Amino acid sequence: MKKSKFLSVLALVLCVLMVATACGSQAPSSNNSASPAPTSGGSNTSDPKSEKVTIKFEQFSGSGDTEAYLKQMIEEYNKQYPNVTVELQTIGYNDYFNQLMAKVAAGQAPDVYELNYENFVSYAKKGVLLPLDDIIQKSGYDTGKYNAMALGAFSTDGKQYGLPNSFSNVLLFYNKDLFDRANVAYPTDNWTWNDALEAAKKIRALDENIFGYYRPVQFFEFFKVIRQNGGVLFNADMTQFTVNTPENREAVQYMVDMINKYNVMPSEEQLAGMGDWDLFKAGRLGMVVTGVWAIPDFTKNCEFEWDIAIEPGNKAKATHFFSNGYVISKDTKVANAAFEFAAFLTSAKEAVQIRLDAGWELPPVTDQNVLNQYKALTPPSNRQAVFDSLDYLVTPPVIEQFQEFQDIVGYHLNTVVTKNATVEEALAACQKELEEKIKLK
Repeated sequence: MKKSKFLSVLALVLCVLMVATACGSQAPSSNNSASPAPTSGGSNTSDPKSEKVTIKFEQFSGSGDTEAYLKQMIEEYNKQYPNVTVELQTIGYNDYFNQLMAKVAAGQAPDVYELNYENFVSYAKKGVLLPLDDIIQKSGYDTGKYNAMALGAFSTDGKQYGLPNSFSNVLLFYNKDLFDRANVAYPTDNWTWNDALEAAKKIRALDENIFGYYRPVQFFEFFKVIRQNGGVLFNADMTQFTVNTPENREAVQYMVDMINKYNVMPSEEQLAGMGDWDLFKAGRLGMVVTGVWAIPDFTKNCEFEWDIAIEPGNKAKATHFFSNGYVISKDTKVANAAFEFAAFLTSAKEAVQIRLDAGWELPPVTDQNVLNQYKALTPPSNRQAVFDSLDYLVTPPVIEQFQEFQDIVGYHLNTVVTKNATVEEALAACQKELEEKIKLK
């Protein structure tokens, strides 16, 4: 879907969503549970151990190979809660939020659904999520078992709206065989942008079909890379955009020079339809900046030695923090059962062990035994880098118009990659469009 069309659809859906939210408490339920609809505190009395309950569950992260692991978790849950039927629907990430917004606006939200950190606030602010604080307090559920940053990602305005199912970060993955062929020392945690560029040049020189480096030029890299250069997107109180600054322009120039000036990173034409992971797995890419979620795939499919390191910085270190969580619809008729289900998937020892054995991102728990098991898994041999990078975490900006914000920035970054604008022109136009279309505090 083109950018303008997507934004029009998004705006329409959010308008409908506000109306639906205002009227939602009057809507009759199609759920066959006998329990009354929960109020803001989730006063539902459904007992998943004694009543027959159906939970509609939609998510995006357990797709493809990882869906099998999620189904294993649900099987373990049903061993303890045999009266509960979980209706699982998996939707690919690219389509997930469009479909979810439409369902929420139509009053057909699933009981439990997955949100990422970046989109969470938009849903919470629209009043479509059930606050979990009363259920947590009445049940005595221990939220201290979660990583504090991951748990906090799903709270806003002093209320907890979700439980984290995973958290992850981004690292520098590198092909040790290509480094050896190019006679380049392996990356260290002290590497800078210049170190990465010089190594990439030497690896690129090995063969016309081998590239040194890959980092997508898109929103999620932009907000992090500018932090590595001392830049920011907003002023201190988030009332003004600060996109078009010298620090940010320098950061974007570094990103696009990798493609257009040095060609250590392939252009779209040179990729010829291959993805960055495919290029890495084929042994034709020296370094790729990507998330810990790549580890299972690379472990299975890379026929060469590879490892990871903290991503290089320039004036500072900065590493992505991502988290996904499970939330509960405010209109659910099975709030207690939905909470028990979400709690099981996110923190029960059976579910955590399945995630751990699969190498499926990081379990969002603080149990040191679990974390030590994760560190002991190989490859990569330097899994400690996953935890060392947590010292440099930066989070995506969270505003109500997040999706539109992301699309605007991505559009203007692409004009630089395609050489339709200079960095100066693109960031000036980006700043202007954001000020016109995005409402801050």
